[in-house]
Amino acid sequence: RMHDEYWAYDSTSISSYSECLNQVRHGKNKDNDRLPQINLLLLFGQKSNLPFYYRKLAGNIPDVKTMRVLLHDLDVLGYPKVKLVTDRGFYSADNVNGLYQNHIKFLMSAGTSLSFVKKAIESVKETMSDWSRYDDKYDLYTYTQTIEWDYSQERPYKGDTLKESRRMYLHLYYNADKAVEDGRKFNLRMMDLQQELLSGKRKAEHEKDYGKYFEVKQTPVRGVKVVARQQAMDEAKSRFGFFVLLSNEVKSSRIALEIYRNKDVVEKAFGNIKERLNGKRMLVSSDASLEGKLFVEFIALIYLSYIKRQMSEKNLFKQYTLQGLLDEADLIECYTRPGKSLTVGEVLHKQRQLFKDMDVLSPDAVASL
Repeated sequence: RMHDEYWAYDSTSISSYSECLNQVRHGKNKDNDRLPQINLLLLFGQKSNLPFYYRKLAGNIPDVKTMRVLLHDLDVLGYPKVKLVTDRGFYSADNVNGLYQNHIKFLMSAGTSLSFVKKAIESVKETMSDWSRYDDKYDLYTYTQTIEWDYSQERPYKGDTLKESRRMYLHLYYNADKAVEDGRKFNLRMMDLQQELLSGKRKAEHEKDYGKYFEVKQTPVRGVKVVARQQAMDEAKSRFGFFVLLSNEVKSSRIALEIYRNKDVVEKAFGNIKERLNGKRMLVSSDASLEGKLFVEFIALIYLSYIKRQMSEKNLFKQYTLQGLLDEADLIECYTRPGKSLTVGEVLHKQRQLFKDMDVLSPDAVASL
């Protein structure tokens, strides 16, 4: 299936109390935990609904730094040409150049603050809400523009840098409800930044925004005075409600959005790892134990994902929960004796049907082989 579907690539953080694990570091925690963490990367098929690849890495390594190793690993595994879908945490010019260089088809979210994205938004802003751009399926407005990507590749063997233009499709989306929500969040954030400046409790990670959105003045009489940089705030507000997808293959804005929204399969997989497979905390005291636990959880995720896919395709969720189906299969008793064939207890018709729906042999059929 590797060449026939898009593969969702994403990461999650797993918090840990351990002081014995080498890769536990403080980083951007996706569960908003203040604990140090390890990061877990996962590649998940959007049509097959099955995981293919995982990798753990130090908790302080950002998503954007992981693409080069992924492309190398896929090449080593014998899959040099695949289709990837990622969120904007993986966007960088170097990563896009790497995808072009390796002939990888991609669909990637990107920030609206990028210069070429801002230019595209500005060019279409007055007509973005025209009825002709309305997509009734997703209740938003869409626009697609073909752009030229400034491709760059360093060639050490020639001692130069190759520069070319590559075709790219820029898909813009606008949602009025999202614009309102973006505005509310922005105002709350500006209030927090202002309060941090007034109280003198500045945070290192906010320094860039302090300088961008506020001017701080201090006088002997009035003390600290914080003045908003209104032009910078208005510029940020002009992009509220917009989001963007980039692709070197998908021409249709609707198809691009469908592919991107299907990326939630990998997010659900992280939920299965953390909740169903007890992976919210590592609960191990050595790196070897961590390697073993992650491997077992990955194998379990394959089984879990397969069962959920089959249940969905055969409409079994109308009759069973996932746990209910497993409990029903668990009623069948099997045991072996040295030198003897497998002995299987009673198998009811509905249990035999469950194995048939899973496209695997039932235990009594296995025993008769």
